[in-house]
Amino acid sequence: MSDDKTREIFVTGLRNAHAMENQALSIMKPQVKRIENYPEMAAMLQQHINETQGQIDRIEEILTSLAEDYSTLKDLALSLTGSLAALGHSVAGDEILKNSMANFAFENFEIAAYKSLITIAELGGYAGLVSPLQMSLDQEVAMAAWLEENLRPTTIKFANLKEAGQTAKV
Repeated sequence: MSDDKTREIFVTGLRNAHAMENQALSIMKPQVKRIENYPEMAAMLQQHINETQGQIDRIEEILTSLAEDYSTLKDLALSLTGSLAALGHSVAGDEILKNSMANFAFENFEIAAYKSLITIAELGGYAGLVSPLQMSLDQEVAMAAWLEENLRPTTIKFANLKEAGQTAKV
C-alpha cells in the first residue's frame, strides 16, 4: 500500500472518529439531563462527556498536525442521528435500561474505531500520533467496563423501583 493511500485511510478514519465522538456527545448530553434516580450513572456520563470533549480536541490536534480538518458534514449527520437515538429512548418505559445497553454497544464501537486508527497510524509511520489515540482508547475501554459492571445493578434498581410502584424514570 502506498504512503498516500495509508495517509488517506488514516485521515478518513480520523474524520470519522471526530464525527463519532460528536455523535456520542449528542447521545450522552440529553441522557444526563434526564437522569433522576441513578446518580452514579449521571456522574459517570458527565465524566465521559468531559473525556469525549478531550477526545475531540485530540483528534483535531492530530488532523491539524497533518494539515487536515474534520468533516462538518459528517459531524452534523452523525450528531443528528445521535440526537434522534436519544429522543427515541426517552419515550421508552425502560429508558435507563435502553440507554445502558445502547451506550455499552456504542462504547465498544468506539473501542474498535480507535484500535483500527492506532493500527493505521502504526502502518503509516505515524507512531508519534499513537499516544493520543491510545489515551482515547483507554477512556473508551474504561467506560465500556463501567457500563458492563453496572448493567446488572442498574437493572435491579430499575426493577425494584418499578415493583415498589415508584417512578423508575431515568
